[in-house]
Amino acid sequence: MHTIRQSGEALATRTVSAGALLDASLAAIDADLARGGSTYTQVDRSAAREAAASSDAFRDRGYVPSALAGVPVSVKDLFDVKGQVTRAGSRILRDAAPAVRDAAAVARLREAGAVFAGRTNMSEFAFSGLGVNPHFGTPLNPVDPTRLAGGSSSGAATSVALGHAAAALGTDTGGSVRIPAAFCGLVGFKPTARRVPLDGIVPLSASFDSIGPIARSVDCCVLVDAIVSGQSLDTAPRALAGLRFGITSDYVSDDLDGTVSTAFNRTIDRLRRAGASVERFAFPELHEVAGRHPLAGITAAQAWAWHREHVARDADAYDPRVLKRLRVGEGRSAADYIDLLAARERFVRDARARLARFDAWLMPTVAIVPPALADVEHDEAFFATNAKVLRNPSVVNFMDGCALTLPCHHEDELPVGLSICGPALADASILAIARSVEALLRTGAPVVPVVPA
Repeated sequence: MHTIRQSGEALATRTVSAGALLDASLAAIDADLARGGSTYTQVDRSAAREAAASSDAFRDRGYVPSALAGVPVSVKDLFDVKGQVTRAGSRILRDAAPAVRDAAAVARLREAGAVFAGRTNMSEFAFSGLGVNPHFGTPLNPVDPTRLAGGSSSGAATSVALGHAAAALGTDTGGSVRIPAAFCGLVGFKPTARRVPLDGIVPLSASFDSIGPIARSVDCCVLVDAIVSGQSLDTAPRALAGLRFGITSDYVSDDLDGTVSTAFNRTIDRLRRAGASVERFAFPELHEVAGRHPLAGITAAQAWAWHREHVARDADAYDPRVLKRLRVGEGRSAADYIDLLAARERFVRDARARLARFDAWLMPTVAIVPPALADVEHDEAFFATNAKVLRNPSVVNFMDGCALTLPCHHEDELPVGLSICGPALADASILAIARSVEALLRTGAPVVPVVPA
């Protein structure tokens, strides 16, 4: 599967039809299923073929609503799609009625002409960064099938990596877009949460839930973000020379895997050689928040409010590991919860002050390379690995920020993601900078912005 823009150009020149693109997508999905893949919870082939046929008919009449028109995309299983049951990777909602309308983000993609290839698998109720799912199977990493694809948007990432879709719609509460993107060598964007409406999704945490894309390029993420957010941002690439990047040894650089540390430091060196200023700065509030007021405390409390009735009726149907994390919220007092919200507000202010002098904050997206499935079979290892995987990306959610992850590893290395992060509503700047960093990492040469005459 090509990028969105490449697919759009092929459709525009009649090199390929939407129907042919979908046939290739479905063939790749069938090949994955034949190998025992677990990328999807549902593939509605007839609806997809109808959408592709309609797209071709509209194009013949000159109606092309967006760059995504006729392009296959996938949708995470916690988004409502009209006529389908939204299960959120769980057996708990197996008897739920089909959705009567699309989620807001899905409706916007449909209006843009995207063709939905399937509903992607995920960690149950999006409450894990590893992507393990005992109900629908665990999507494995296309780079190394003994390793995990990451979560919670696990199937979203594998759908793109395996060529089923040009882009995938996911959610990110503590890294659930960026972790699988980083683990699968893809690009993932977590926008400022408020920019994309959450209507029509199964919630995890109202304070942190964000909707974003996983794709093959920054440009693909920009195109999807413009549609689901309803905002066209100025993301023209910026010259790297003169940009000010901050990096910190506090917390997000603790105990990095050797491959991650090597790839990250190599990337920092390349940015410096391209003329960017990279400065180390202290961020002691990270350790304070992690130790005293972890993001997971708010998430568990808000998730428990939604799940408590389901747990009372059908606790045995949950993934036991997800249920254990949910029950953390059961024991939160109202006073504890209010304290957590206040700590979050303080941290948002502290983070904005710490980052004010930088164009972006850089960090390894995940502290480790994709873990082996065999290494998380036991609960103790599972929970320890899950916490480490979520550690870095969750900081961005806690500070109400935005971030994009880019692959920064060499071809002979396991996937490593570089995160380019900013405060709330810095999305345009982060995407613009990401275009330039991506160009440097892919070509070795810094991008030179075009200056209007």
